[in-house]
Amino acid sequence: MAVTGTPTPATAGKRERRGWYLYDWANSAFQSTVITVFLGPFLTSVAEQAAGCPLGTDDCDGVVHPLGITVAAGSYYPYLVSLSVFLTVFVLPVIGAITDRAPRKKPLLAGAAFLGAAATIAMGLVTGQRYLLGGILFLIANIAFGAAIVVYNSFLPQLAEPDQRDRVSSRGWAIGYLGGGLLLALNLVAVTLLSEDDNPQRTLDLARWSIVSAGVWWAAFTLLPLLWLRDRPGAQSTTTRGNVLTDGFRQLGHTVRHMRAYPLTLAFLGAYLIYNDGIQTVITLASQFGTEELKLEQSTLIITILIVQFLAFGGALLLGAVATRLGARNTILISLALWLAVVAAAYWLPEGEPIPFMILGAGIGLVLGGSQALSRSLFSQLIPEGREGEYYGFYEISDKGTSWLGPLLFGLIFQLTTSYRLGIVSLVVFFLLGGLLLALVPIRRAIVAAGNTPPTIV
Repeated sequence: MAVTGTPTPATAGKRERRGWYLYDWANSAFQSTVITVFLGPFLTSVAEQAAGCPLGTDDCDGVVHPLGITVAAGSYYPYLVSLSVFLTVFVLPVIGAITDRAPRKKPLLAGAAFLGAAATIAMGLVTGQRYLLGGILFLIANIAFGAAIVVYNSFLPQLAEPDQRDRVSSRGWAIGYLGGGLLLALNLVAVTLLSEDDNPQRTLDLARWSIVSAGVWWAAFTLLPLLWLRDRPGAQSTTTRGNVLTDGFRQLGHTVRHMRAYPLTLAFLGAYLIYNDGIQTVITLASQFGTEELKLEQSTLIITILIVQFLAFGGALLLGAVATRLGARNTILISLALWLAVVAAAYWLPEGEPIPFMILGAGIGLVLGGSQALSRSLFSQLIPEGREGEYYGFYEISDKGTSWLGPLLFGLIFQLTTSYRLGIVSLVVFFLLGGLLLALVPIRRAIVAAGNTPPTIV
């Protein structure tokens, strides 16, 4: 007989699930306001100033030299994103192993969330040519963001039965997009009312304080999940002896050595890391593409991202409902086909025209939340009991706002060709390859092999 997953889902009440949803509301401000809209153009402008280019210039061929390495100012931010994700490869799986063995998860969630929020708030100090300070704070914030998500995701199998997870995960994503969109709307109002024509320094300052507002939002709304969630220790926490940190490292090594016992789970994870790297690259670099290549105003970018945010709220719920009929894997494959069309269409967007860019943003919004929410819930079915944190640590290497191959490819192509269009269209390979690999995974057999009971429709 197959062993059922972790948890005691029947004991998770509505209040606790609402608390879980609200952490998505809290942290999505970082992804929407910081990662998706303001940070790319902001750090690029700071790097361009350090490279000797006048603020507000349309074209900058200057270079900066972080740690003695020559980097084109326009490639600085994509390279930073790649570096942050490279570092998470070493950090997040360890955080996951510690999460599974810690008797209390909420302090881990609080520590990571508040560290990331503090680093985001400290972006207020990034003035003048302090691109290095901005880069260091971004690395801290993005890694802490990922660490908190690892702990947060590990609650999912303990809050919902297999047949409920697509719905619960989709609601979390939907509420997250709603919260992120609300703060972004407030920032749009501030940028619209306070910006001044022919004053690029004013625009840069508004971007800086919009980033700071996301850190304040993240910290403030994290308090509610910490109040409403129960401390739900992983199965391994009952056998913990000695130091949780050192035991976490040991357990991680054990897990890596024995992952080959779950080859189908690893096959799904590999497919996910590829196609989601493409998704995250589009999210992360959309603003830089719109600003530098399409010459669009900051207000246009914010309106487009607002369209994405609020349509993603409905799109996550819609694709969650579709998954109840077609299964999560088939619904994800449909969304990847749409992502492929979006990336191809981006190459042909006309310069200086906001409407086509907004229409493309609407297409992204319809598939964005659902593809991510269903991937998260489907992966929860493939995790061996008691190892939710460890496996989500590997999963988070390419989750919210994190990717490295895509930005690295994007940055390299820009450095070689100075074309953002060629950079964006190169991402089609991630959706093609990731979708193909996902289609080859026998999902029901993979769930059973992990020791879990499959939902009625997979």
